[in-house]
Amino acid sequence: MSIAKISEISATSTESFDDAIRQGITRANKTLRNIKRVWIKEQHVRVEDGRVSEYQVNMAITFVLDD
Repeated sequence: MSIAKISEISATSTESFDDAIRQGITRANKTLRNIKRVWIKEQHVRVEDGRVSEYQVNMAITFVLDD
């Protein structure tokens, strides 16, 4: 039987939502082991001068705890 934990993080990118997701997972993987799933809870954009300047994703990361 395995036990999992969920950690919520926010990641941003000036390029795209996909890039923000990749950056968030890459960073989380530096300190969390056994990441199994990521749920994208919210997506937002920051607008400056009528243009999208930043993409933000809020995600829940599920990882299995070590025995």
